[in-house]
Amino acid sequence: MRPVVIASANGHQFRNGGDETCVERAFRLITSGADVLDALVAGVTIVELDPDDSSVGFGGLPNADGVVQLDASCMHGPRRRAAAVAALEGVATAAAVAQRLLETTTHHLLVGAGAREFARAQGFAIADDLTSPRSAALWREWRRRTDARAASDPARRFEIGYRVGDELSREGLIDPNHLWGTINCNAVNAHGDLAGVTTTSGLAWKRPGRVGDSPVLGAGLYVRQGAGAAGSTGRGESNLYGLSSFLIVDRLRRGAHPIDAGMEALKEIKEATVDPQLLNDRGQPNFNVKFYIVAADGRFASAALYGGDHVQFAVCTENGAELRRCEGLLEEREII
Repeated sequence: MRPVVIASANGHQFRNGGDETCVERAFRLITSGADVLDALVAGVTIVELDPDDSSVGFGGLPNADGVVQLDASCMHGPRRRAAAVAALEGVATAAAVAQRLLETTTHHLLVGAGAREFARAQGFAIADDLTSPRSAALWREWRRRTDARAASDPARRFEIGYRVGDELSREGLIDPNHLWGTINCNAVNAHGDLAGVTTTSGLAWKRPGRVGDSPVLGAGLYVRQGAGAAGSTGRGESNLYGLSSFLIVDRLRRGAHPIDAGMEALKEIKEATVDPQLLNDRGQPNFNVKFYIVAADGRFASAALYGGDHVQFAVCTENGAELRRCEGLLEEREII
């Protein structure tokens, strides 16, 4: 069996001052004999703790109230176990909290204050504030622009706030890929053991308490031993509607190639997107969704609604780590 680690692009862009990226660390640990889920959590922790990544953990872009709320999930193929946390405050390493929940309880999901108190009881340090100076400054700028435009129409505040977020990404103040946050990382080891992790600070400037697809089994992450693993980044509500990661892994179980399974899920999302608020002037989705897929036999792929040379994913094999181009279902658009 050929070991493979696949992740969103930030899995090979951030090192938090160290020598390894997420996929490099996870691959090294997997090929050294570590449990596949332990290796993935160790990898994504690098990104969660790096303040330069504004999509997860410490320095993640906060909600509309300026508070960082984190979601994360993990699945262990051989053990047929999964666990997740949502709206977690004060603990940057949300993936590790989800893994601890998997290991010490029979629960799948803890949210809000319950998730925080579980983390505290398990020995995780609770921080008062997970914003970095950069993410706090970006929130203040978002709040300033949103307040000015919503003053005459408070009922449309969150709609206006989303447009301001898109505006900030167009101006290059935030990475367009991070408007929706998230790192997903999946792997198969030399024995065919599969696992996956997804962790996120969610949609930038979201409504407090909003939870996307990342901690929902079958939506932002799904793993089935003997079949494969899939996870996503991008607009989580689209994956929630169709349980896209489950769909992909089910297609892998039936023998589909990872890229074909990913494209089928994207076609389902495109067909289900009928709300005018979610369509561009060509009648196509005005958001992006990307999938990161590994089959039990080591084949892998990444598929996106909108691909292109600037839409990438990370992978690490025996040949080392690299960023590759995501295959797109639709034509490229200016902002992803």
